[in-house]
Amino acid sequence: MRVLVVGSGGREHVLVWRLAQDGASHNLHAAPGNPGIASLAACDAVDPTDLPALVALADRLRPDLTIVGPEAPLAAGIVDAFRRQGHRIFGPAQRAARLESSKIFAKRIMVRYGVPTAAFESFDRPDDALDYIRRADRPVVVKADGLAAGKGVVVADTALEAEEAVAAMMVRRVHGAAGARIVIEERLDGREASVLAFVHGTRVWPLLPAQDHKRVFDGDRGPNTGGMGAVAPAPLAPALAAHVVDEILEPMAAAMVSEGQPYSGVLYAGIMLTSDGPQVLEFNCRFGDPEAQVILPLLEGDLAQALVDVLDGREPDLGWSGDAAVCVVLASAGYPGPYATGRPIAGLDRIPSGVLTFHAGTAVRDGVLVTGGGRVLNVVGSGMNLERARERAYAGVSALAFDGMQFRSDIGAAAMDRKAAPAEPAGRGAR
Repeated sequence: MRVLVVGSGGREHVLVWRLAQDGASHNLHAAPGNPGIASLAACDAVDPTDLPALVALADRLRPDLTIVGPEAPLAAGIVDAFRRQGHRIFGPAQRAARLESSKIFAKRIMVRYGVPTAAFESFDRPDDALDYIRRADRPVVVKADGLAAGKGVVVADTALEAEEAVAAMMVRRVHGAAGARIVIEERLDGREASVLAFVHGTRVWPLLPAQDHKRVFDGDRGPNTGGMGAVAPAPLAPALAAHVVDEILEPMAAAMVSEGQPYSGVLYAGIMLTSDGPQVLEFNCRFGDPEAQVILPLLEGDLAQALVDVLDGREPDLGWSGDAAVCVVLASAGYPGPYATGRPIAGLDRIPSGVLTFHAGTAVRDGVLVTGGGRVLNVVGSGMNLERARERAYAGVSALAFDGMQFRSDIGAAAMDRKAAPAEPAGRGAR
């Protein structure tokens, strides 16, 4: 099967790597790919948001399947453009992808169909938003309506922090047009989980639950990032995982059908496990990053065939190894704020067995592998339990080095203490 993967980060690297595990029968391509992907697939230097160029590439390659990694091409309508040309592509159409590209759209759908989520208001004028914050008698979360690479959420500890978030998003436009409109919602307490599922119309097939670590510093401190690490499976009791499917994912799939915008692809629910039950923090319309890096290595069977089955409305053959996986993100100093690039990376030749490394933001300059982004490498350890997986992941981290390398030292630590605990709150949420 000829497969094209769109994107250039760690999520796309693990997708290509996992497809390569299916066997030599797959002919793999990536657009644009990265230095890690280049060892597994042919890379075509096409920007993932340049839809005409991507369609032209697909017209030339004639892939049996295209998989979209990042959210921006989905929001731009890549699925619609490919389908018009007769290309099979895995992901939601542009209108359905608004579940991620517009938080206001997603919140309104949830309220309309009774999907549990935090109380909210939306604003398109900063003065109105500031007035709301000053009148609020509870902690709030400020979210840019549009796509902001995982950084458009401020969990405010004080009204002053919330006001500063409004000014940054709506006045200074730190996230560009994504912050022209915002959502201000009630701040929820509890533990977080990421529950992903394959969806075709009203049919939902859940994947292993995962747990992302959004804050940049240990102990869930500092600003939100695109993700500093993840674990799978998350310590989520089976009954609670089933509740998320029954009360959140399946109702949302049915809601999109009722709205005339049927969903096909991966639907990612970011969940807060509160004392009142699971509530939705956000929806994403693609494999999570770095959740994919811990879910896909544990998947057994043929990934490409599973995705084709979902597209055709057939039940995919999903098996799981029974192991656990932990991903630690190595980031550039300063991330998620300004950071330098071009720093040489050392140690990839010293990675111990049982550890995978996926390139998230790397480049090659004068034959040397260097940093090329905020999140640089994803180090993934797997093992029979979270403790062993975590040991292996950090053994891999210790083998690597670049100037300014930063990472969290507590990825998976809390999950090891919770072994499928019930849903009572355990500290402040990190979104």
